Amino acid sequence: MVTRKNGFSLIELLIVIALIAILTAIATASYTTMQKKARDSRRVSDLKAVQQGIEQSFADTQSYPSGDGCVIDTMYLPDNYPFDPKTKEGYSMSCPDTTSYCVCATLEVESGNSASNCDGTVTDGNFYCIHQRQ
Repeated sequence: MVTRKNGFSLIELLIVIALIAILTAIATASYTTMQKKARDSRRVSDLKAVQQGIEQSFADTQSYPSGDGCVIDTMYLPDNYPFDPKTKEGYSMSCPDTTSYCVCATLEVESGNSASNCDGTVTDGNFYCIHQRQ
């Protein structure tokens, strides 16, 4: 008489482990992409807030900030000057004179609205840039 043991064979266990590994890899890739998209959304939102602040400043002073760093009074920004959510550095900003400005952020996943940054140089990445409205 042959007794049969209840349980899983080695092949069945390996198949289950392989399926779990594949599903984990897919979930990790999706999660990473979602994080990048969330940071891109934050960058675009930050730049729009900066643009609103600069335009409010323009309405009060009739000129855009100029010079090194394009210093803008923090009273026009919601939470001081925003920083890139990944690098924790300030956004690329250019204010050549009191009639124009440019602020750019490099996006990780989404396509931006510009092929170059504020300096006009084309580097790797998609850029989202804001410019003067007046």
